[in-house]
Amino acid sequence: MPKIPSPDQLATHEVFNQPPPLVDFNAFELDVPLQSALERNGAAAHRDQLAVFGKRVGSFEALEWGRLANENPPKLKTFDRFGHRIDEVEFHPAYHQLMRLGLEGGVSGAAWNTEHAGHMLHASLLYLMTQADAGAVCPMSMTYAVVPALRAEPAVAAEWEPRVTIGQYDPRFIPAAEKTGATMGMAMTEKQGGSDVRANTTRAHALGTGEYELIGHKWFCSAPMSDAFLTLAYAQGGLTCFLVPRWRPDGTRNAIHIMRLKDKLGDRSNASSEIEYHGAWAQRVGAEGRGIRTIIDMVQGTRLDCIAGSAAGMRAALTQAAWHTRHRTAFQRQLVDQPAMRGVLADLALEVEAATALMIRIASAFDAAQAGNEREAAIARLATPIAKYWVCKRQPGFVYEALECLGGAGFVEEGPMPRLFRQSPLNAIWEGSGNVIALDALRALTREPQAWEALRAELGRAQGAHPLLDAAIDRLDGIRVNGVPAESEARAFVETVALSLEAVCLRDAPSAVLAGFCVTRLDPDNRAFLYGGANASLDTDRLLARALPSE
Repeated sequence: MPKIPSPDQLATHEVFNQPPPLVDFNAFELDVPLQSALERNGAAAHRDQLAVFGKRVGSFEALEWGRLANENPPKLKTFDRFGHRIDEVEFHPAYHQLMRLGLEGGVSGAAWNTEHAGHMLHASLLYLMTQADAGAVCPMSMTYAVVPALRAEPAVAAEWEPRVTIGQYDPRFIPAAEKTGATMGMAMTEKQGGSDVRANTTRAHALGTGEYELIGHKWFCSAPMSDAFLTLAYAQGGLTCFLVPRWRPDGTRNAIHIMRLKDKLGDRSNASSEIEYHGAWAQRVGAEGRGIRTIIDMVQGTRLDCIAGSAAGMRAALTQAAWHTRHRTAFQRQLVDQPAMRGVLADLALEVEAATALMIRIASAFDAAQAGNEREAAIARLATPIAKYWVCKRQPGFVYEALECLGGAGFVEEGPMPRLFRQSPLNAIWEGSGNVIALDALRALTREPQAWEALRAELGRAQGAHPLLDAAIDRLDGIRVNGVPAESEARAFVETVALSLEAVCLRDAPSAVLAGFCVTRLDPDNRAFLYGGANASLDTDRLLARALPSE
């Protein structure tokens, strides 16, 4: 991605009708849907901080770091040259620059260091950071989300919470007590079980009060250079949550062996690994036998970040499509002025509006729950898996459609679209793939009927906003007449709830947005399988004015 313009006049032809590089833009100031969602949810006070961060992530420098970190993926160094086992991962310098940008910009710590709307600030920062590079965001997300789980064990929280919320990046591989800041990872799944963590075989042997040694393996351990991990193992009292640091209290390396790094479809800048515990020292977090209950507090936070990450991936793809079509002419008109292209772009813009609005609304529920609002806490518990299911599943098809707006130029590795496309399935898989998430939502209906009551009241706040939304809510009430839907109906139910929630979140948006969303998503007679295919009249001028980056 050259910073200095290349010559236009070549030996055989002149280079023209090509878009200029999209660099040095402010990712926040261009994003009207994000600004509007924050204002509607009472978080407009964070605009200045987000504008500063948006300028950083849209800079040529940060975008170049993202490119370099993905083109030079991490490498495992199992042994040093003298034959000592070290189990370290080596990263390109660009990765460390991205980590510093995000952590010191507040991605991990803002929710815990901000008095007002901290989770909305966090979600917005992560959403913006993802547009520079999604891979580096993974350890930032886990470092943010670990805090509620740590608090299940006050002594552990007192030691580790200040380290993970301080907002400093220290890449040195030394004991966490000697560092200026720490990051946290997670290691839950095993080869034989995957999402079925109760099938885990890792064992924990008690050493003394709250201290254990772990023997076993983990099939997925993201960010293995984190300073510590939350993990699950069977103790005498059942499946239990543990904190496993990279260093033992005596200053020696903990017995965590990195067996290999995953060769992944996307997320190339981030290291994901398979590990083994060979008597690794650990501290119990929460009571024995309460491991899933403890770690689910961390999972809830990372699911919010899956929503934010997918909304960001779609926003980044739309930005590229919009920029290209504004600067490319075909058949005597700019691409953006072609009616068929305008229909596709407007439909994509509606998707981003809805995903962004839902992300911020759920983050606002996190904020209210943290302040003790039980109704909002119930909404967060049920709406988070529902939104995670829907928004993350929309991302791959969305990015493909945006890629097609660029034509062949979107299919070559020199541009950003292949990386966005390879990244697009990840959030739908991480922290529970589709069926797991949909069934989680049904279980929440069974365990917490008050959560559905709170969510239904939230839907009722938009009653009368649009006839198609009213009809969708009536259909949901019909599904719920006989109790919890059957497992075979889980996906259909969650989809209907998610679409209704998105419309509710847009009830105070401009009429072009709400009406456009309802007629293209909630009308059973008008929904299309592909973007731009609905037989509906959209106010494309207003939709595109909100969505397209300016010069």
